[in-house]
Amino acid sequence: MATALTGCVRPKGRVLNVFNWEGYIAASTIPEFERSHNCRVRYGTYGSTEEMLAKVMSGNSGWDVVFPSNTYIQPMRELGLLARLDHRRLPQLSNLEEQFQTPEWDPGLEWSVPYLHGATGVLYQASVAKAPVAWSDLWTDSYSRRLTMLDDPAEMFAACLKRLGCSVNSGQDSELRRARDMAIRQKPLVRAYLNGEARDQVVAGDILVAQTWTQVASLAMESSDRLRFAFPSEGYALYADNACVLRESKRQELAHEFLNYLLEPRVAAAIASEMRSATANRAAYALLPASQRNNAVLYPSREVLGRGEWFRPLSNNAQRLRDRYWTEIKSS
Repeated sequence: MATALTGCVRPKGRVLNVFNWEGYIAASTIPEFERSHNCRVRYGTYGSTEEMLAKVMSGNSGWDVVFPSNTYIQPMRELGLLARLDHRRLPQLSNLEEQFQTPEWDPGLEWSVPYLHGATGVLYQASVAKAPVAWSDLWTDSYSRRLTMLDDPAEMFAACLKRLGCSVNSGQDSELRRARDMAIRQKPLVRAYLNGEARDQVVAGDILVAQTWTQVASLAMESSDRLRFAFPSEGYALYADNACVLRESKRQELAHEFLNYLLEPRVAAAIASEMRSATANRAAYALLPASQRNNAVLYPSREVLGRGEWFRPLSNNAQRLRDRYWTEIKSS
């Protein structure tokens, strides 16, 4: 019995605390890292960046590695929450796609390592009478109120702003007011504001059309051959989640080992494959099955990708305006 129990005990000594998005890692990722690096990982998850920030703002959260979206890299750096990365400890950085080796939110990769990325578009039933190829289609009474929009102010404003011909990052009061009014006009056509939970309703056929993320759409489309996806003609939002080391971490060396491990092609490929999400890792992409490499939802053509626009950090004034107008939309 003693021998059997010994085999189940995790190694003592080094411990790494990793805080990631829910459902954003392969089943094998953490156990393999623990075995190969003779350590133990305390792994926790969060459902929103705001939830993660609430935990780490004190600078005494106990977490070592977090995964903020690209728009939060600069604010977290300015707040002194992120540790500067030591590239000597990250030899696998060269595996990243060229565009992610110098991303606009962190051109020198001083603070972050691109992890998974995606976009926002429209998932819909192939049987609908009017295929939604533009955001404007979601303002027509074509889907019998079987339409959902994301319960996310940045994404909802992005759809409205793109329909108006504006940037998804607009902070101008006049444009944001027009976007607010547009969202309020659409509200009678909307069943609900939902995030990932809309997937099962679309697969079941209860919802005909849903504004959603490409990862969610890809998973839904694997469950049903009756679904299609559109990148709206007016343009759409792009996002990327990144692995970062917190400045408060007392385990900087092990944290860098973990980031470098995530960059290993086979590790990154397993994560992208299992999550059905787009990897920022060029070497990992080459290892994916052809069905995933050729998935036009996760990896759109250069022409389609050209319509996308990266989310950027907003000024404090712009964020206050958006928060106020989002409250007005939800309460209207």
